[in-house]
Amino acid sequence: MKRGALVVMWLVLTSPSGFAQNAGDGLSDQQRLGRQIFAQSCGICHLRPSLEVRTYGPLLSKAAAGGDEGRMRNIILEGTARMPAFKYYLQSDQVDAIIAYVRTIPAPPAAAAAAPATAPPE
Repeated sequence: MKRGALVVMWLVLTSPSGFAQNAGDGLSDQQRLGRQIFAQSCGICHLRPSLEVRTYGPLLSKAAAGGDEGRMRNIILEGTARMPAFKYYLQSDQVDAIIAYVRTIPAPPAAAAAAPATAPPE
């Protein structure tokens, strides 16, 4: 019985309708590839495992590196003082895919503006 259930599950997941869930995400194939590579290679530092946990690296969005693709590419390939270089690990098209995906992530809302100063009581 378990084998039959596994076969049915495999058929559902590999059927064209099983992939339809990706069609509604608004991402191109390159961006989906970037999301996958990002989760595998970058997520350990740049994705929160839960809301209460801080990330080791900054949360990334389209505003990362000032929104400059060249700077994003350089940081990914060469690394930083706290981030390893990926130039020997990722291929050029994979880096392009990561950048394409990161550029779909909305910039976080600006830090809560300081509460407006109230006039002292008179």
